[in-house]
Amino acid sequence: MTEEENKLLTETGPATPCGELMRRYWQPAALSEEIPVGGPPLPVKLFGEELVLFRNEEGKLGLIDLHCAHRGADLSYGRLEDGGLRCIYHGWLYDVNGKVIDMPGEENGGKGFRDSICQKAYPVEERAGVIFAYMGPGKSPPFPSYGFFSVPDSHVHATKLFHDCNYLQANEGNIDLLHVSFLHFSDQDRQPPLVPPTPGKLSGRGGAPGAETTAADLTDCGLRVCKLRRISPEENYIRVLEFVMPNSCAAPARQEGGMGYLVNWHVAIDDMSHWKYLFLFNWNHPLDKDMVLRDRFTFETTPDYKSKLNKSNRYNQNRDLMKSRSYSGTGNNFQLHDLLITECAGTVQNRTREHLVASDAPLVASRKVMLKAIQDVQQGLEPPRMSMKSAANRVRNVVSLYGTIPSSMDWKSYCREKE
Repeated sequence: MTEEENKLLTETGPATPCGELMRRYWQPAALSEEIPVGGPPLPVKLFGEELVLFRNEEGKLGLIDLHCAHRGADLSYGRLEDGGLRCIYHGWLYDVNGKVIDMPGEENGGKGFRDSICQKAYPVEERAGVIFAYMGPGKSPPFPSYGFFSVPDSHVHATKLFHDCNYLQANEGNIDLLHVSFLHFSDQDRQPPLVPPTPGKLSGRGGAPGAETTAADLTDCGLRVCKLRRISPEENYIRVLEFVMPNSCAAPARQEGGMGYLVNWHVAIDDMSHWKYLFLFNWNHPLDKDMVLRDRFTFETTPDYKSKLNKSNRYNQNRDLMKSRSYSGTGNNFQLHDLLITECAGTVQNRTREHLVASDAPLVASRKVMLKAIQDVQQGLEPPRMSMKSAANRVRNVVSLYGTIPSSMDWKSYCREKE
């Protein structure tokens, strides 16, 4: 990858090509639990833009520019009253659409002049325990039809985790399926059938499963990625993930008593940090959310959704664990593994120094899909899966699974049967 291509894919601020692409899609802005009814305004930073999210007394949501249009004060310190958010500096009052509806220090409340001022504001939608924003031009497109938006709230759980790195390296970590058999391998591996580790020999290649093949298939939503491993002359192990444009992936997830998947949605704060939003859902029955948290986050996080295990304490890596129990030496939690490996590549990975191999073909394909979408937006075309027509804006039945298939079966045909 050239330096220019790396910048195209990693820079998401206002007026950047990738930033323009990202803004064509609904994007997570905050968890609903961060801004309850009656709670204080919440400062948020999305794709390099400083904003404030608030609920008025009626519970209506507003997402507007963080800095008051008068003298630049931080509106997250403002008062929630009279149907909007009032700046504590001079009392200017904004409604949820960014319109100035009162200037109490001016004659007649600034009527006349105030109508000429409107704070930057973005449409918001609240779904599945998350508040989404559309930051693109013109009218917002129909909301996407991901599976977890169609089930009852009791069937889905959402949370997030701060990452001290660019969004792309974490999203590409999803697409790189080969790493699952190494980075995440442990004596409690939850994706059978894997070759059982030899006690005391997890170091090196001791418990690793051996060679695997990877492949990808273009879809309306982005890219379907597969890895296969021969486990007998008659049977292959298969793992399938979907990259849904432009910054999320649906990964298979172990669940009790039903089917669903885990969505990792990587939202840039700026070019050097991002939020990983996680959505776990089940089609058939409610989730035990306490169990989900215990299962997905066996390490502690701070009240502001940051891991207490981080670069400052080397993620609590234990070299003794590497000998017999954990390939990475960091236990069994996938989220911690991924956090470590994506952050340690640097705030913005230098992809010009990579030496890619055959198993990286899906990763290369994902980059080409992204670069093509960026080019389409630059040429005034609609990006994939974003249309003002609801039918064109739908998310197909996502295929995200692991298990075994007959070695004679074509993986693409198998996945199409699962759509």
